[in-house]
Amino acid sequence: MTTSWSTAKGPRLARGLLCWATFCVAPLGWFVRGRFIRRLEPERLEAGLVLVLPGIEGRSFLNMSVLQGLLDADVPYAIDIVDWTTGNKLLVLYHLRAWRRNLRIAAELAARITEYRRTHPGRPVWIIGHSGGGGMALLTTMALPDDVRLTGLVLLAAAVSPRCDLSAVRHKVERGVWSFYSWMDFLFVGLGTTVFGTLDGWHGPAAGMIGLRSSPPDDGLPPLQQTRHSWAMVRQFHLGGHFGCVHRVFIAESVAPILLQQEAQG
Repeated sequence: MTTSWSTAKGPRLARGLLCWATFCVAPLGWFVRGRFIRRLEPERLEAGLVLVLPGIEGRSFLNMSVLQGLLDADVPYAIDIVDWTTGNKLLVLYHLRAWRRNLRIAAELAARITEYRRTHPGRPVWIIGHSGGGGMALLTTMALPDDVRLTGLVLLAAAVSPRCDLSAVRHKVERGVWSFYSWMDFLFVGLGTTVFGTLDGWHGPAAGMIGLRSSPPDDGLPPLQQTRHSWAMVRQFHLGGHFGCVHRVFIAESVAPILLQQEAQG
């Protein structure tokens, strides 16, 4: 996919460096509001919906970068950063391991998707989950009613067990599940999940580091497609760490095309 984006979005290098700068003060993104955290204009809602689920830090410049990357790629859908955490930056480990609370929040998100599907039938619905938000994306998908489907699911450095069974998830998506992982992400979803556990209670390197190891059978369900970090991604400002997969340039050039494939086919 071409990387010569419109000059109205700013030069690619400038966007890349500015995004890295915001990552240095990522928690300050909590104070940002408005169009930087959601784009829910009626015309976008008519086109489709993307829910962005942050990691255990909650709303920050990291997930705002995901939204901006989708906009850079001209994704026409409504986009909403849904902070499923308490909002308290000191409770990150609670967000990671509060199983009952996370199940309740997942059910609420599933109800929102169900209502959107009712009012906008046939429109695409995607979830993009980063780190702990990847685990919440899986819980939300599994909480959907039997007659409701997501279009697809994108996991970025997911803090879930590499052995987690995706059978129930694959029954509830139309196009598939995409998972991006990196062996270089050893601090957060390697050491961190070994010590503190993943969102689903596994102690060890998570799927965001070593990939999902339970290969789905060829059962006719939508596929699981995994992408390991490669050196080619460095050109997209993804250096292999925990934050590179949410960099706006990487999102625009590697994640947005997954969502836009359906538009191209239509």
